[in-house]
Parts: sequence; C-alpha cells; structure tokens
Amino acid sequence: MTDFIAPPRNTRSPFADMRGHHVAIRTPDLESARRWYVDTLDFRVVAEWDYADEKLAYLAPASDDTFYIEVLGGGEPAPVDVCPYTDLGDSLRYAGYHHVCLSVDSVDATIAALRERGVAIVTEPFVLPAIRRRLAFIADPFGNLIELAEVLA
Repeated sequence: MTDFIAPPRNTRSPFADMRGHHVAIRTPDLESARRWYVDTLDFRVVAEWDYADEKLAYLAPASDDTFYIEVLGGGEPAPVDVCPYTDLGDSLRYAGYHHVCLSVDSVDATIAALRERGVAIVTEPFVLPAIRRRLAFIADPFGNLIELAEVLA
C-alpha cells in the first residue's frame, strides 16, 4: 500500500545518512522483558551483551531486520513515577518518550492475535484520517506503549 507523499529528500544535508535503527527501553529485568517480546510478539533475539552491571539485547520483529528494540536490563534503575497508562488520553498527559510504532498489515488481525495471547489492549483500534492509518495501542509489562499502525488505502 502507498504511504505518505514525502517532500523531496535533502541529499545535501550533512545528516543525509541518518536512518532509524532502534529504540531502547530500560527495565529492571532483561530476562522477563526478553521473554515477553519473544513469547508475546514473536520477536527474535539478534544480539546480547553485558555493560557494567547491566545485560542488554537487541530484539527484532519476526520478519524485520532493519529495526530493533534494545532492552537494557539489570542494575538498579530508579523507579518511574508514571504508572502504566489506562488509555491513550491518559498517556498524553506526560512529556518525554511516548511510544514505539510497529507497522502491521491488519490492526484488527494483530489485536485479535494479541488478545489470544492475553495482552491487554490500551486503546482499541481507531482510524486517524489525517495520516490514513488504523491504529491501536498496547503496552509491554513495564508500561512502554506500542502503537500498531495499518496504512489505509
């Protein structure tokens, strides 16, 4: 399906080589985060390594080798005052990192499969005409929001 009609690329920019690669999340426990992403979303473990008192891993979606979620686990991360969101509106009250977006062919089919795996849906599927997308939101066990986006014709 077609996506946005983007403005012309700026190949003269000194930053023309920039591409998205990964987003990182900090958790107290790498193993439980890794298990959730692998068992629930069928992510693959691409790499794991140690850094100081932390364990880290790159996790990739089932069939995407261009984007990763980096999980930083271990150590003693300071507690976050933000509770897991109850809905999308609630989440918009806070500044800073908000969500990671994963493209899917069908939001409804993905949500149905996630329900079968016991995942709580933070925001039920809805259409956002301004960007021609059907969207839904879920959260991982640590409260990190994940947007699911389907491009509409």
